[in-house]
Amino acid sequence: MPTRPLVLASASPARLRLLTDAGLSPEVVVSGFDEDSVSAPDPAEHVEQLAVRKAEVVAAQQPDAVVLGCDSMLLFDGQVLGKASSPDEVVQRWRGFRGREGVLLTGHCVIAGGEQVSAVGRTTIRFGIPTDDELIAYSRTDEALRVAGPFTIDGRAAAFVRGIDGDAGNVIGLSLPLLRDLLGRLGIGVTDLWR
Repeated sequence: MPTRPLVLASASPARLRLLTDAGLSPEVVVSGFDEDSVSAPDPAEHVEQLAVRKAEVVAAQQPDAVVLGCDSMLLFDGQVLGKASSPDEVVQRWRGFRGREGVLLTGHCVIAGGEQVSAVGRTTIRFGIPTDDELIAYSRTDEALRVAGPFTIDGRAAAFVRGIDGDAGNVIGLSLPLLRDLLGRLGIGVTDLWR
């Protein structure tokens, strides 16, 4: 049994699934943090600060828990891309992605016992060359407006990704090896949180 509860400060079903599949049993508490209130000139710093702020909001409500906050964005052509706002934007972005590479950045923050650690996972994405018809069909799915980029490697858009260099979990929503490292910096073993 875990010595203290794990709380995921994210509504992402993919993050929850990754943690559950890894033997953890997190409670989900969505922070409600206004992501537009954070800006930073460096993309990695930006995504890390979003993760930190989400974790801080939830940790204030759950002081006895181990709180994990995350946020993901795609760094492409010098721009940081979160979720698309419309199906047209999905198609536009994907037309630019075709045959190119981007870097998926996922900020991670763990807060426990009043201590806080954070870091950013980076994974290179090599995009395929989907047709316009495929992109239009994808833009009409719920997934297309729900994920950063917009793409996934564990859903419909997986067929449009030629490959990745780095941690697949990071692309899905969180890096389990990075989480283990952050927990270790707080003196918590990942096995201490197994259900």
